[in-house]
Parts: sequence; structure tokens; C-alpha cells
Amino acid sequence: MQSPPDSAFTVNDVCDAHVLAAGAGPELHEVTAALAEIADAATGPLLTGGVHTPNHRWELSAALARLHRSFPDARLLARVEEWLGEGVDIDAEGLYSERSAVYASIVTNPSLLLLADVLDRADLRDVVERNLAATLDLIRPDGTVETVHSRRQDQKLSFPLWPYLPHYRLLAIRTGRGDFARAARLAAADGIDDPDLLAQTLLTPDLCRHLPAPDAEELPRARYLPTARLAAHVSATAHTVVYGGSDVPEHRRIRSGLACNPTFLRLFAGAAVLDAVRLSRVFFDLGPFRAADMEQFGDNRYRLTQTLTTAYYQPLPKDRRRDDGAYRLLDEGRFSAAMAFPDRPQDEVSHTTRVEVDLREDGCDLRIDISGPSVPWALELTFRPGGEPQGAVPLGDGSWCLTTEPLTYRVGDDEIRVEAAVETGEPLAGPDRTDVLRYDPGQDYTVVGGTDATTGNRVYLGGHGPQALTLTLRATSQA
Repeated sequence: MQSPPDSAFTVNDVCDAHVLAAGAGPELHEVTAALAEIADAATGPLLTGGVHTPNHRWELSAALARLHRSFPDARLLARVEEWLGEGVDIDAEGLYSERSAVYASIVTNPSLLLLADVLDRADLRDVVERNLAATLDLIRPDGTVETVHSRRQDQKLSFPLWPYLPHYRLLAIRTGRGDFARAARLAAADGIDDPDLLAQTLLTPDLCRHLPAPDAEELPRARYLPTARLAAHVSATAHTVVYGGSDVPEHRRIRSGLACNPTFLRLFAGAAVLDAVRLSRVFFDLGPFRAADMEQFGDNRYRLTQTLTTAYYQPLPKDRRRDDGAYRLLDEGRFSAAMAFPDRPQDEVSHTTRVEVDLREDGCDLRIDISGPSVPWALELTFRPGGEPQGAVPLGDGSWCLTTEPLTYRVGDDEIRVEAAVETGEPLAGPDRTDVLRYDPGQDYTVVGGTDATTGNRVYLGGHGPQALTLTLRATSQA
């Protein structure tokens, strides 16, 4: 087969359909035989085929286990054990290595639950329970799951809770966990448009049993996931997320499979939602602030830090020069050129950004310290459509300028209020400085004409560093 993991997705469905058809009686004999023929044709390639991504291992293993369930073959079990022998990629906090809600809910969790049942592996059920427990504090007030820390495509998307429904429901029933029962009810609250759930209830009758009594929501509550560098604080008024776990500072590139989202804060106040806070610095076009370190230095207090360092290169030493002027084409971390960079003396230039966040029950306080050369910076606050920023100056094209006057973003009876003050440095840029008041995705995007810019109502404040400023964000919600 051209793609064993993609074929595994289909074979999983084929095998489930075979079980249902075989149990339906002689009327579906021809269907059962046709499905068995497809399964037989797929067995060889799936026994030897490889994968690309972490979740592919469990999807492929689930397909092999399903094949064994209907067509017992010791080779299938041996191959499953090869994949499982690597160990499931779950961290100490209960997050899979891809940190993806999409792949946890649609691939990894259902695959591991199937493997647990077919192989009688309670340890695999325990893995899923740990992931579901970690996800509880990532459920947002709008019925979605936090994805800013993901290493996959959903890091820039909003992902609903409902794909988690069968897993929360099944483990709530089997373990009696009231917190899982509450999550299952939340997942089903807006209705489900997924015909696969019908097949799942036929294949796993436990799903039809009564849920245990759901636990009441615990408020206020706070959670910090050090492995992903993600913090959440939830109260009756506000749901705030702080994130400093990007992979870009370490890997120095934007890449599929890395956590690249530069959003470092979100705030929900009922229907008023601040979807993203991002900080651009025009420093050698190296892109927006992505924390390389996140430190918890008090109750609900966090410090995010990033230092960018690049260099100017001096002439080559005499013993490194070539008469033909042909030097090695090398990547120096920011760009590539035929300059033999490692052989040159260099003058380094650094730029450091620190963001301190104090999470409160009604929002948060920020202190932003920008040090290094005098370069422009812009803080972008992207609000979810539905309201209009009051107290900010319109710039056109869905953007506004925030000065030192308070800003209020109201949707119905819910609102977010923002106030900014300069501690040190120049005054904030005015609305005439649209060259400063903009988001810059960095050259990794712009060199190919791309961007990771947000959409929505964007409010900017900016200036020239070095600078220190404070922001207060306060939520008022009737939710």
C-alpha cells in the first residue's frame, strides 16, 4: 500500500463493519465476505508497513489488533507488540508528545482503548485515563479544548470537545469518575453530528450504561503543566491561559511537528473573548516573542523569557581566504549564504524580552520588559468578533490603536477592560505610526509570502525599546 498508516484508518473501519455485519445474520453474508476479502488484502502490507508520526503507531497497531480480533493470526499480535514495545509517548502531566487535541481524541485515545480491550492491557486504559484527566483543565468556556500548545495543525485552530465524548463517557462508566461524567455531559451539550458514535455504541455496549453522577465544577482552580509550559486559571468570572512552551527557540525554525504558535495569553470573559496576545519585535526579522523559558515564581505568577542573539560577521582571517572567493554555502541559524560563517570573527547582538503574568480571579496583570537595541515592538491583542473596542483609535482594516486610555471590549453583558502604562522608555506610539503598529510573523513566513497572523478585532500598542510597561486585563462576566 502507498501509505500504511492511512490504510490503517480505513482498515479499522473495515474491521468494525465486519464485526457488525457478521453479527447481523445471513442477510449480510455477501457484505461480510467482501469486507473479509478487503481485510485479508490489507494484512500483509500492514504487517510490514512503517509510519510517519507518533499517533500513526497506535492507529496502525489498532488496525492490526482489529484484524486479529476477527481473523486470529499470531503475526499480527507480534507486530503490535513491536510498536507497543516502544512505550506510549505520554509525559508526566498526561499529554502525548504531539500535544494535540485532534490526534488525542480522534486517533490515540480510541486506538489505545481498543488495544486495551483486545489485548487485555489495563495499563493502556490507564494511559488514556491520564490523558483525559490532563485535558479536564484544558476545556474552555466555549466548549472547545485548548490547542495553543499543540505540535500539530490544530495549534492554530479551535477544536471542539465533543470528539472526546465516547472516551470520557466510557471511562466515567467504568471507573465511576464524576469529573469524567461532567466532561461527558459538556461534550454532548450542543449535540453531536457523528454517525460513528452509533457504531461505537453497538461495538461497546458499556457506552449505553448510565453515567455516574457528575461532579460539580471546582471554582476557582488553577493548573500548570510544566512539560508543555502551559498554565490555566479558571474562576466564575474569567478563564485565563498563559503559554510559554514553543519549540521554535530551541529548534530555530518553523516546522511541521513543532509547537510554533506565538500566542502567549488568552482570556475568556463569557462571550467577550481575547483570543490571542502576541508581541512582535523588529529584531533581524526573527519573528514574534516565543518564550524559551517559563518559570512559576509564586502562586499563579509566571515569568516568560526569550533572548534572541544574532551576529555581524567580520572579514575572514588570512588563512581562511580563498583566491577564487568560493566559500561554503551554510545556514547560520537566521539565513544561508556562501560566507563560511564558522570561520569568521563575529560581533553578537542580543535582545531580551521578559513577560511577567499575575493571574487573578478577574483577569491578569502583565509586566513586559523589552531590553536590547532600540528597535520597534508591537503588542497585538486579538478579540473574537462580536464586539468593538471602545476607547481605542480605529486604524482601519479591523485594527485599532491603544494608547494610555482604557480600552473596553464588550459583548452583551460581558466585557474585558485593558489599561496600559509605560514604566520606563519612550511614550507609546500614536495611531499615526502604523509602520510600528502591526504584526510581523518573521522571515520564516515572509520569505515564502506566508503569515501566521490572527483574524478578528486587533488592537495594537507599540513603541521603541528598551521599554517596560504594564497592562491590566479585567473581566466582567454574567455567564
